[in-house]
Amino acid sequence: LEGFYGRPIDEVFDDFERTPVASASVAQVHFARLPDGTEVAVKVLRPGIERVIEHDLALMEVAAILLEKIWPEGRRLKPREVVAEFSKYLHDELDLMREAANCSQLRRNFKDSSLLIVPEVYWDWCGSKVMVMERMAGVPISQTERLREAGVDMSKLARDGVTIFFTQVFRDGFFHADRHPGNIQVSLDPKTFGRYISLDFGIVGALTE
Repeated sequence: LEGFYGRPIDEVFDDFERTPVASASVAQVHFARLPDGTEVAVKVLRPGIERVIEHDLALMEVAAILLEKIWPEGRRLKPREVVAEFSKYLHDELDLMREAANCSQLRRNFKDSSLLIVPEVYWDWCGSKVMVMERMAGVPISQTERLREAGVDMSKLARDGVTIFFTQVFRDGFFHADRHPGNIQVSLDPKTFGRYISLDFGIVGALTE
Protein backbone atom coordinates (compact mmCIF):
# COMPACT_ATOMS: atom_id res chain seq x y z
CA LEU A 1 0.00 0.00 0.00
CA GLU A 2 1.26 3.48 -0.83
CA GLY A 3 2.30 5.90 1.85
CA PHE A 4 -0.11 8.24 3.59
CA TYR A 5 1.29 11.63 4.62
CA GLY A 6 4.76 10.18 4.18
CA ARG A 7 4.12 7.11 6.35
CA PRO A 8 3.08 3.54 5.47
CA ILE A 9 -0.69 3.48 5.68
CA ASP A 10 -0.81 0.52 8.02
CA GLU A 11 1.25 2.51 10.53
CA VAL A 12 -1.09 5.51 10.41
CA PHE A 13 -4.16 3.63 11.67
CA ASP A 14 -4.50 1.33 14.65
CA ASP A 15 -5.43 -2.34 14.05
CA PHE A 16 -5.17 -1.87 10.29
CA GLU A 17 -6.31 -5.11 8.64
CA ARG A 18 -4.04 -5.67 5.65
CA THR A 19 -6.42 -8.20 4.10
CA PRO A 20 -9.10 -6.13 2.33
CA VAL A 21 -12.76 -6.67 3.23
CA ALA A 22 -13.80 -5.46 -0.22
CA SER A 23 -11.80 -5.32 -3.42
CA ALA A 24 -12.67 -3.86 -6.80
CA SER A 25 -10.85 -2.86 -9.97
CA VAL A 26 -9.87 0.64 -8.80
CA ALA A 27 -9.66 0.47 -5.01
CA GLN A 28 -9.96 -1.78 -1.98
CA VAL A 29 -11.33 -1.35 1.54
CA HIS A 30 -9.67 -2.24 4.84
CA PHE A 31 -11.00 -2.07 8.39
CA ALA A 32 -8.99 -0.11 10.97
CA ARG A 33 -9.28 2.15 14.02
CA LEU A 34 -8.52 5.83 14.45
CA PRO A 35 -6.20 6.75 17.34
CA ASP A 36 -9.25 7.61 19.45
CA GLY A 37 -10.61 4.07 18.99
CA THR A 38 -13.25 4.85 16.35
CA GLU A 39 -13.81 1.90 14.02
CA VAL A 40 -13.47 2.94 10.40
CA ALA A 41 -13.34 1.63 6.86
CA VAL A 42 -10.32 2.84 4.87
CA LYS A 43 -10.69 2.90 1.09
CA VAL A 44 -7.37 2.99 -0.77
CA LEU A 45 -6.66 3.36 -4.48
CA ARG A 46 -4.66 0.54 -5.98
CA PRO A 47 -1.02 1.64 -6.47
CA GLY A 48 -0.28 2.53 -10.10
CA ILE A 49 -3.92 2.18 -11.16
CA GLU A 50 -3.85 5.56 -12.94
CA ARG A 51 -1.25 4.33 -15.46
CA VAL A 52 -3.21 1.14 -16.11
CA ILE A 53 -6.42 3.07 -16.73
CA GLU A 54 -4.82 5.63 -19.06
CA HIS A 55 -3.27 2.78 -21.08
CA ASP A 56 -6.59 0.92 -21.34
CA LEU A 57 -8.54 4.05 -22.24
CA ALA A 58 -6.07 4.81 -25.04
CA LEU A 59 -6.62 1.32 -26.44
CA MET A 60 -10.39 1.77 -26.20
CA GLU A 61 -10.17 5.09 -28.04
CA VAL A 62 -8.20 3.49 -30.88
CA ALA A 63 -10.71 0.64 -31.05
CA ALA A 64 -13.60 3.12 -31.19
CA ILE A 65 -12.00 5.05 -34.07
CA LEU A 66 -11.34 1.83 -36.00
CA LEU A 67 -14.89 0.66 -35.41
CA GLU A 68 -16.28 3.85 -36.93
CA LYS A 69 -13.97 3.59 -39.97
CA ILE A 70 -14.27 -0.12 -40.69
CA TRP A 71 -17.94 -0.81 -39.93
CA PRO A 72 -20.51 1.42 -41.68
CA GLU A 73 -22.97 1.02 -38.81
CA GLY A 74 -20.30 1.86 -36.26
CA ARG A 75 -20.93 5.60 -36.20
CA ARG A 76 -24.54 5.05 -35.25
CA LEU A 77 -23.36 3.40 -32.03
CA LYS A 78 -21.19 6.46 -31.21
CA PRO A 79 -18.31 4.40 -29.81
CA ARG A 80 -16.06 7.42 -29.17
CA GLU A 81 -18.79 9.09 -27.12
CA VAL A 82 -19.18 5.84 -25.15
CA VAL A 83 -15.44 5.76 -24.40
CA ALA A 84 -15.50 9.44 -23.39
CA GLU A 85 -18.36 8.81 -20.96
CA PHE A 86 -16.57 5.78 -19.55
CA SER A 87 -13.40 7.83 -19.16
CA LYS A 88 -15.21 10.59 -17.27
CA TYR A 89 -16.65 8.23 -14.67
CA LEU A 90 -13.39 6.33 -14.30
CA HIS A 91 -11.46 9.53 -13.61
CA ASP A 92 -14.11 10.59 -11.11
CA GLU A 93 -13.60 7.28 -9.29
CA LEU A 94 -9.86 7.91 -9.10
CA ASP A 95 -10.40 10.96 -6.89
CA LEU A 96 -11.47 9.71 -3.47
CA MET A 97 -11.99 13.26 -2.23
CA ARG A 98 -14.76 13.53 -4.82
CA GLU A 99 -16.23 10.28 -3.56
CA ALA A 100 -16.04 11.54 0.02
CA ALA A 101 -17.95 14.66 -1.03
CA ASN A 102 -20.60 12.49 -2.74
CA CYS A 103 -20.95 10.43 0.42
CA SER A 104 -21.31 13.51 2.61
CA GLN A 105 -23.92 15.01 0.28
CA LEU A 106 -26.04 11.85 0.33
CA ARG A 107 -25.69 11.67 4.11
CA ARG A 108 -26.94 15.26 4.45
CA ASN A 109 -29.85 14.53 2.13
CA PHE A 110 -30.94 11.59 4.31
CA LYS A 111 -30.17 13.03 7.71
CA ASP A 112 -32.50 11.50 10.33
CA SER A 113 -33.95 9.15 7.69
CA SER A 114 -35.74 6.04 8.94
CA LEU A 115 -35.00 4.27 5.64
CA LEU A 116 -31.34 4.81 4.73
CA ILE A 117 -28.01 4.92 6.58
CA VAL A 118 -25.02 6.64 4.94
CA PRO A 119 -21.61 6.47 6.64
CA GLU A 120 -19.96 9.54 8.09
CA VAL A 121 -16.76 10.72 6.39
CA TYR A 122 -13.74 11.53 8.58
CA TRP A 123 -12.35 14.36 6.51
CA ASP A 124 -9.14 14.87 8.51
CA TRP A 125 -8.02 11.45 7.34
CA CYS A 126 -9.01 11.73 3.67
CA GLY A 127 -6.93 12.46 0.60
CA SER A 128 -7.18 11.97 -3.14
CA LYS A 129 -6.04 8.35 -2.75
CA VAL A 130 -7.44 7.54 0.69
CA MET A 131 -10.99 7.85 2.02
CA VAL A 132 -11.86 7.12 5.64
CA MET A 133 -15.45 6.62 6.70
CA GLU A 134 -17.58 5.19 9.46
CA ARG A 135 -17.47 1.40 9.59
CA MET A 136 -20.81 -0.09 8.57
CA ALA A 137 -22.16 -3.52 9.49
CA GLY A 138 -24.92 -5.04 7.41
CA VAL A 139 -26.02 -7.91 5.20
CA PRO A 140 -25.71 -7.56 1.40
CA ILE A 141 -29.11 -7.09 -0.20
CA SER A 142 -28.49 -10.19 -2.37
CA GLN A 143 -28.47 -12.50 0.69
CA THR A 144 -32.26 -12.71 0.79
CA GLU A 145 -32.49 -15.97 2.76
CA ARG A 146 -30.27 -14.59 5.51
CA LEU A 147 -32.41 -11.45 5.67
CA ARG A 148 -35.61 -13.49 5.90
CA GLU A 149 -34.15 -15.66 8.65
CA ALA A 150 -33.26 -12.51 10.58
CA GLY A 151 -36.89 -11.38 10.39
CA VAL A 152 -36.59 -8.61 7.81
CA ASP A 153 -39.91 -7.75 6.14
CA MET A 154 -38.97 -8.27 2.50
CA SER A 155 -42.07 -6.57 1.11
CA LYS A 156 -41.35 -3.46 3.17
CA LEU A 157 -37.70 -3.65 2.14
CA ALA A 158 -38.74 -3.64 -1.53
CA ARG A 159 -41.05 -0.65 -1.00
CA ASP A 160 -38.37 1.21 0.94
CA GLY A 161 -35.84 0.62 -1.83
CA VAL A 162 -38.13 2.21 -4.40
CA THR A 163 -38.93 5.11 -2.05
CA ILE A 164 -35.24 5.77 -1.39
CA PHE A 165 -34.32 5.83 -5.06
CA PHE A 166 -37.28 7.97 -6.11
CA THR A 167 -36.54 10.37 -3.26
CA GLN A 168 -32.97 10.72 -4.45
CA VAL A 169 -34.05 11.34 -8.04
CA PHE A 170 -37.19 13.46 -7.68
CA ARG A 171 -36.65 15.29 -4.40
CA ASP A 172 -32.88 15.79 -4.38
CA GLY A 173 -31.83 15.42 -8.01
CA PHE A 174 -28.79 13.57 -6.64
CA PHE A 175 -28.66 9.79 -6.68
CA HIS A 176 -26.40 6.83 -6.07
CA ALA A 177 -25.70 5.44 -9.55
CA ASP A 178 -23.78 2.26 -8.74
CA ARG A 179 -26.49 0.26 -7.01
CA HIS A 180 -25.24 -3.31 -7.28
CA PRO A 181 -25.63 -5.77 -4.34
CA GLY A 182 -22.08 -5.16 -3.10
CA ASN A 183 -22.93 -1.52 -2.48
CA ILE A 184 -26.30 -2.03 -0.79
CA GLN A 185 -26.66 -3.68 2.59
CA VAL A 186 -29.38 -4.01 5.22
CA SER A 187 -28.83 -3.32 8.91
CA LEU A 188 -29.62 -6.03 11.45
CA ASP A 189 -28.63 -3.81 14.39
CA PRO A 190 -31.66 -3.57 16.72
CA LYS A 191 -31.37 0.23 16.69
CA THR A 192 -31.57 0.49 12.90
CA PHE A 193 -33.08 -2.89 11.99
CA GLY A 194 -34.27 -3.20 8.40
CA ARG A 195 -32.77 0.04 7.14
CA TYR A 196 -30.73 0.16 3.98
CA ILE A 197 -27.01 0.93 4.17
CA SER A 198 -25.50 2.66 1.15
CA LEU A 199 -21.81 2.17 0.27
CA ASP A 200 -19.36 3.18 -2.47
CA PHE A 201 -20.09 6.66 -3.82
CA GLY A 202 -17.64 6.83 -6.70
CA ILE A 203 -20.46 7.05 -9.24
CA VAL A 204 -23.42 9.34 -8.62
CA GLY A 205 -25.89 11.06 -10.90
CA ALA A 206 -27.31 14.56 -10.77
CA LEU A 207 -30.40 16.00 -12.44
CA THR A 208 -31.26 19.64 -13.03
CA GLU A 209 -34.81 20.85 -12.54
